[in-house]
Amino acid sequence: MTGIQRGVSRGLHGQIVEVMAQRILSGQIPEGSTINVPDLQADLGVSLTAVREALKVLTAKGLVDARQKRGTFVRPRSDWNLLDADMIRWHFDDDVRPELLEELHEVRGIVEPAAARLAAVRASDAQIDALDEALAAMSSATNDLAAAEADVAFHKALLAATGNELLTKMEVVIETGLAGRDRLVHKLKPSDDPVPSHARVVDAVRAHDPEGAELAMRELLAKAAEDLSAVRKSAVRKSAVQKSSVQKSSGRSRK
Repeated sequence: MTGIQRGVSRGLHGQIVEVMAQRILSGQIPEGSTINVPDLQADLGVSLTAVREALKVLTAKGLVDARQKRGTFVRPRSDWNLLDADMIRWHFDDDVRPELLEELHEVRGIVEPAAARLAAVRASDAQIDALDEALAAMSSATNDLAAAEADVAFHKALLAATGNELLTKMEVVIETGLAGRDRLVHKLKPSDDPVPSHARVVDAVRAHDPEGAELAMRELLAKAAEDLSAVRKSAVRKSAVQKSSVQKSSGRSRK
């Protein structure tokens, strides 16, 4: 199975990029290894031109490079552009890495309480309206996708309300990471209501209460930490089940 499908909306080029990226991110093509481009082209069943174009995209994201005499190779993880939106999304597309969720939570813990404090000082009426709209969408969401989209809209609106252009750019990390995190959390805790914790942040921002806004955001993140713990435990259980299944299969094959 190559993962390449003809006639789907994502397009052949996008699929090639994602399949190759997942092979690298999963370690199937390890860091430092040389990529045999003709062999890869034959494996994927696509043109050599298509593979080379996909490699250009992965080169721009720091995943691969090409040198004379060495050929095309996978760069060390330290060179990867982990803040790229596609890179974050690809990490969540397959089996989740619990440590990535923890790193995302650490970033949020650094950025979002300070963002809430700034928003309480600087938010305009229009920006508070945007927060209210995101809350309303969260409250009326009828499925996981709508709930995740509303959550992302809320956190983007909060960053925008800081009036800090550089903080606003953090939405690339927050938005993509939250979308993946929400998808996982909603599978485990579909009945959980996120509105009250988010509403407390908005109330403090509306009251121009910086300390209250920061505290409300820290409380929201404490709730998110509980969700993270549930995801981590689920990943451990899944890994244990898979390991047990492999051991049983190996035991049967030796009989």
